Amino acid sequence: MELIEFLAIFGAICWYAVILLPWRPNTVREKLDCSPHETVTALQDVTVLIPARNEGPYIQRTLAAILQQGIGIQIVVIDDQSSDDTAQRARESGAKVISGTNPPSGWSGKLWALQQGLPHVATPFTLLLDADIELTPGIVSELCQKAQTENLALVSLMAEPPMNNFIERLLMPAFIFFFKLLYPFGLANQSTSRIAAAAGGCILIKTDTLHAIGAFASLHTALIDDCTLAAHVKKRAQQRTWIGLSHAARSHRGYAELTQIWNMVARTAYTQLKYSAILLALCTFIMGAMFWLAPFAFLFFSTPNLFVIGMLTWIAMFFAYTPTLVYYQRSLFWVLALPLIGTLYLAMTWTSALRYWYGERAHWKDRRYESKSN
Repeated sequence: MELIEFLAIFGAICWYAVILLPWRPNTVREKLDCSPHETVTALQDVTVLIPARNEGPYIQRTLAAILQQGIGIQIVVIDDQSSDDTAQRARESGAKVISGTNPPSGWSGKLWALQQGLPHVATPFTLLLDADIELTPGIVSELCQKAQTENLALVSLMAEPPMNNFIERLLMPAFIFFFKLLYPFGLANQSTSRIAAAAGGCILIKTDTLHAIGAFASLHTALIDDCTLAAHVKKRAQQRTWIGLSHAARSHRGYAELTQIWNMVARTAYTQLKYSAILLALCTFIMGAMFWLAPFAFLFFSTPNLFVIGMLTWIAMFFAYTPTLVYYQRSLFWVLALPLIGTLYLAMTWTSALRYWYGERAHWKDRRYESKSN
């Protein structure tokens, strides 16, 4: 019984650490949105690079939103050997389309596509954008202004995820929540911190800085390429980066089934743990204590201490998750689903590890990346 109480206390302490740590990883203080612009913005200093592989259903909506950002903005779509009409739709929308080639050994498909598009960039800023990200008019101007006024080499927005069905509402706000726990924005935005983070869906970077760090060749093996890029900017180039939430960048790629989100998370979950079985075991232990023992132990062991620990844990869970739910205008009752959500994400992490141990480092966009042991 003492061991159970100890583990429950440990889980509760972890939750209170989330809300009491000085850098406040659960808050939504770091954010950037925009107001409608009455005047047409000149954006001739920006080139948008969009890697696209079988993005026919999404690319035109993405490009239409970019063209509303201002005049002079240049758009380069790298068609990464699509088997659908991605290239045709991109051309019809006014983008310059580059036909990509098969990635060399060791390169991820996305980074090789971006590397092929980079020679077509001659502007001071490069905007790296996923093919399913819709930008609100005016946000590119806001990104440029923030980069210039705060002397930032890289500015990144965590796009608002889709929340149109039950599985998206259950898991996607939590995806942002857990990402901010792994990569606290408050620390990532400090030049003195070793933490570095970016969200690959929307990254504005100074083109000179991109070349200075060796461009995409310097991170070509990375599966978590966005955070690796931010780390290179901070450590190699010794320049500042910033990441924040935004309603002005939205993903319009839906997830109709649990398996789609499962595979998206499992693609890089074990990579985030540095392919370490020890870190996986530690993660399992911590999440088990936080999501099950601390809030539920009193249901199986009816002691006054466990009941108090359980109630205090639920209070901490409420205050930890509420800022994310409020920001995305979700019901606070979703807090009650946190144990289920945590269990699902832990299972996705174990799926990622099992795939790695069976020789698959990642599988995405019909490409399989083998683990280094194979």
